[in-house]
Amino acid sequence: MGKTPDPSEFVEVLAPALRSAASIARSLEGRVANRPKAGEATPVKAALTIADHAAQEALLAPLQERFSGVRLEAEEDTPGTAGFAREGDSLVVVDPIDGTLRFYLEGLGPYAVMVGLAVRDVYQAALVALPREELYLDAVRGVGGRVAAGAAGLRRAQAVRSGYRVLVSHDLPGAAVEVLLGAGFAVEPASGGAIAVAPLLPGVRAGLRLVQGASDSISTRGRIGALIAAEADALVWGEDGRPFPEDIRAPARALLVAAHEDDLTVLCEAVAAADRDPG
Repeated sequence: MGKTPDPSEFVEVLAPALRSAASIARSLEGRVANRPKAGEATPVKAALTIADHAAQEALLAPLQERFSGVRLEAEEDTPGTAGFAREGDSLVVVDPIDGTLRFYLEGLGPYAVMVGLAVRDVYQAALVALPREELYLDAVRGVGGRVAAGAAGLRRAQAVRSGYRVLVSHDLPGAAVEVLLGAGFAVEPASGGAIAVAPLLPGVRAGLRLVQGASDSISTRGRIGALIAAEADALVWGEDGRPFPEDIRAPARALLVAAHEDDLTVLCEAVAAADRDPG
């Protein structure tokens, strides 16, 4: 059983790799084609490019060198996934390009590069990059969140109620969109990784992620950014108006993130509208 990584050390080791992975994804944007994975239920889940592979390998290289004793849950099956532990309390979750089809290939909105460290199924460290926006965010549980824009150094991240943009799932039901528009929000689709850190982004007030199937739940990858938002003093709720579960395996149909409780109330109303009229 491998030693549990120190979360602060984990962030410092992975931060340069996150920038490298984001740079790889950005440099290949518009130059790669979809090579769908076989056996996936939907085109969204099947989407894959060589950029996904290259970005993932950039993240796995320092993991293998410094933290090979952790278990690994990686989005893609690349050579670097071999050699990690099969048992243990520490798990690293990697998504090299979150939103490959809709947001990377089709350009519908921001995509993300993400990596998180969970100990006994609770995230203790998280890193998220938004390559197009040149934003890099990270957090350690109980220490706080940080953000950097472009080549600038990291600074303390703080959720701010600014602007009127709300980042949402690309397939958010029309009834939910109507609630948000009626409240004066500008609704924009985004990948799950971007939605999770929405109120930390310039001009973005909140984020709403909603999965459609009754038995579906937000993935472990989709929860990485929630730690960063919470450590930056954002309010992070589930669809029931309660704090979003810390256990990465706990069922959760929705992720609501905002800097102010009044905005979360509107997001809850949007979820309720979607439940009443899912079409």
